[in-house]
Amino acid sequence: MRPQTEGTTETDQPDLAAARHVLDLEARALDALGRALGQSFVESLDLIGAVRGRVIVTGMGKSGHVARKVAATLASTGCPALFVHPAEASHGDLGMITREDAVIALSNSGDTAELGDIAAYCRRFGIPLIAITARADSALAGDADRALILPQTDEACPMGLAPTTSTTMMMALGDAIAIALFERKGFSERDFQLLHPGGSLGHRLLRVAEVMRGAEELPLCRPATLMAEAILVMTNRAFGCVGVTDEDGRLIGIVTDGDLRRHMAPNLLELRASEVMTKGAKTTRAQALAAEALGVMNTNSITSLFVVEDDRPVGIVRMHDCLRVGVA
Repeated sequence: MRPQTEGTTETDQPDLAAARHVLDLEARALDALGRALGQSFVESLDLIGAVRGRVIVTGMGKSGHVARKVAATLASTGCPALFVHPAEASHGDLGMITREDAVIALSNSGDTAELGDIAAYCRRFGIPLIAITARADSALAGDADRALILPQTDEACPMGLAPTTSTTMMMALGDAIAIALFERKGFSERDFQLLHPGGSLGHRLLRVAEVMRGAEELPLCRPATLMAEAILVMTNRAFGCVGVTDEDGRLIGIVTDGDLRRHMAPNLLELRASEVMTKGAKTTRAQALAAEALGVMNTNSITSLFVVEDDRPVGIVRMHDCLRVGVA
């Protein structure tokens, strides 16, 4: 008898076998797709990259659902894009497509009737049309400026009818187009953050400069400052610390609440800041990720970091500030 995987029963085996068969078919299809990519893919990127307007992505049925996702991925990676439903296009939505745009049309068969009006519209006004289809001899491939042909593979459905493997390839090819364009443009983390200001993606890409307190709020003193005065600065600024700077404005140390406890004595207020401070304070940069600064604070069990440029403090960031904007 075949050994069972831990946590499964004999009745689970047909289900697991079916699931693994689907994943195996789709994995092999993606491998074939990758090997099939060639000059048409590069030329398709050239067409899309040259447009001054938007990329219109369209498809019917399951291909339409994939097209919506492709459009969303393109838009989120710096390529303005939107989905147009082919049936609605025939009833007025063709007006959403301009001569400045390019169209990506998805159809496994390539003979989806509803795409006919969009293809004709593209031909009439010289709008670049890129087809993603499994049939090189289809009407859509013939109408297109460039056709990206999916490899001939079996659908994962036992009857070979339900779009499964084909839609997986379409989805992956859409991702490939988006990321290849992304890399062509040199899209940066900052660009990505501008398009994702909300949610965890945007929060993870926030810079220290966007959450720090500015120079006007910095708690600073000089090495010779008496602790009686330094403690007043700490109290007024409410950061739980005071930075100690030399005559050139460079940060040479920091006095924290912990330093006060370690030097607690009757003469504490008569000591100089240089006698109490901790040298080599942890700092960060204005362009560092806020998540990175938060990590430094967590690792070192501190709640504030001075932000420095050329060793000179230009701001201060608190753990509370990072958490308040959703950095975690």
